This record gives sequence, structure tokens and C-alpha cells, in this order.
Amino acid sequence: MDYNSYSQETYEQSNGEIIARLGERFRQYRNALGLSQKQIAFQSGVSVMTIVRFEKGKGNAIRLDNLTALMRAIQRLDDIAELIPDMPESLYDKRNTR
Repeated sequence: MDYNSYSQETYEQSNGEIIARLGERFRQYRNALGLSQKQIAFQSGVSVMTIVRFEKGKGNAIRLDNLTALMRAIQRLDDIAELIPDMPESLYDKRNTR
């Protein structure tokens, strides 16, 4: 994947393009940890074929339970909370408390 695509606005990308970017990032983490796809499959319970497709951006979807298991296998499970961050303090509520 071209690194220039990382600067493209997220909202301009299709769901498949976003998933492909995530797969590429996952592959980078896996490689940095020196783990093979087979090792990740063993640790996570996710099939090697699913990992291959995710990393190559070939699948247009990955199940949330598989993504969670893969994040756990690369020791980035804490980051999964950023998918749906805590709600910010409402500006409306702030305005009504004055």
C-alpha cells in the first residue's frame, strides 16, 4: 500500500480502503514483533487465510471478534477502545449549566 494514501481523508475512503489500511498497519506490527502469520494464527485462533486476506486488503470485512483476537496477539488490545472513544463532554450540557 502506498504510504501517501495514509494522508487521504478518511471520510473520502471506502470501507474496504479503511480496512485495507488497518490490515497494512497490522502487518507492520506483526513484522516488527518478528511473528509469522502462522504464529499469530496460533495465538489468536484466527485462521492464517483470514490473516493473509486482512493484511493484503483482500477482504472487505473482518469480524470484530477476529480483529479483537488479532489486536490481542500483537499486544495492542488497549488500542481497540479507540474504535469507539468515550463521549466528549457535550457543549449543549455545558451551555445549560451556566
